[in-house]
Amino acid sequence: MIVLVINAGSSSVKFTLFNMSDGKKVLAQGLIERIGIEGTSMKYSNHKGGKFEQKVQVANPTDAVKEITRNLVSPEYGVLGSLSEINAIGHRIVHGMEKISKPVLLTKEAKEIVRECFSLSPLHNPHNLAGIEACEAVLPGVPNVGVFDTAFHATMPDYAYLYGIDYKWYEKDFIRRYGFHGTSHEYVSRAAASFLGKPYESLRIITCHLGNGASVTAIKDGKCQDTSMGLTPLEGLIMGTRSGDLDPAVVLHIMTLTGKNPKEMDVLLNKESGVLGIGGIGSSDLRDIEEAAGKGNKRCEVALKMFAYRVRKYIGAYIAVLSGLDVLVFTAGAGENSSTLRASVLAGLDELGLTVDPKRNDPRSSEIRQISTDAGRVKVLVVPTNEELAIADLTTGLLKG
Repeated sequence: MIVLVINAGSSSVKFTLFNMSDGKKVLAQGLIERIGIEGTSMKYSNHKGGKFEQKVQVANPTDAVKEITRNLVSPEYGVLGSLSEINAIGHRIVHGMEKISKPVLLTKEAKEIVRECFSLSPLHNPHNLAGIEACEAVLPGVPNVGVFDTAFHATMPDYAYLYGIDYKWYEKDFIRRYGFHGTSHEYVSRAAASFLGKPYESLRIITCHLGNGASVTAIKDGKCQDTSMGLTPLEGLIMGTRSGDLDPAVVLHIMTLTGKNPKEMDVLLNKESGVLGIGGIGSSDLRDIEEAAGKGNKRCEVALKMFAYRVRKYIGAYIAVLSGLDVLVFTAGAGENSSTLRASVLAGLDELGLTVDPKRNDPRSSEIRQISTDAGRVKVLVVPTNEELAIADLTTGLLKG
């Protein structure tokens, strides 16, 4: 089965083409970015070694999908004889509320639910839907499957997902904690269990997805028990540009001081906060923050300490939620690549069985690996995430019944 995975963002479309019948081989992958603005470009590579990076004329998601599919069958870079070889398209979708808690065929009804979630995920769902409609236009008749970031967290108990507000807001408007990055958390937790040779359903696992967007999830017996993100991806850890947890009165106070309206506050909290706002160097990239901190920038030093401290707090809380811990996983951009961040997060947690071996932690690798000492009670792993493969797997599983 040939599966095209699409991740459509606000100004980009990321794609991966898999042959699921041939060892889940990646046939081609790439990214079109800066869509609709100056400097639109495409990166493309295939399993034959062909690759390019060049400017393209792409103004919208439909143009992007046309450009992607054109290259998939082109004489120079193509990997397919015909687009009819594509059996399915799997889409990453951020929010599905309680109405969708597993992969689904993107029927008219399912797409309407994606649309209903625009207000809950304004930075993602509208663009996810645009990607779906683009694929329908360019590849008519090919089944489109939605894989939702919120789905893995559907097993959270009510006492974990409800907020301390009048219950009517949940009953009437579905205001509750949903969680995100679910596809990544499920993928890396299952990969960790497989790496250790342990049954997934018998482990207590905490997964730390640490990138520009970041979240921590507590998993017991193969099911999510709690996760740091909430109604939207704004709750939880300090992130690249998101504030994470704060006293709700802070929002009201800033609005009173500045006269900002709700939309302006949304921009402030989602796009102007986090390590971007704390570090003050005009970048939300933790690599830039680390570099500046290394040169003595005090605000960047504080930003890194705040980021690591918040992750450490959630780990401690989730050890209590799980009544102990067997495995801790680091994943995503910073989680996979920053040995400094991992060491900072785990500093002082030896008494909880979390001990890091510097010789294992320091080297970079694209492979799953253990970074804890052999004597450590808890296995600490770095597991590269692969949300595209997870989406392809779930799409294939759904269509095979």
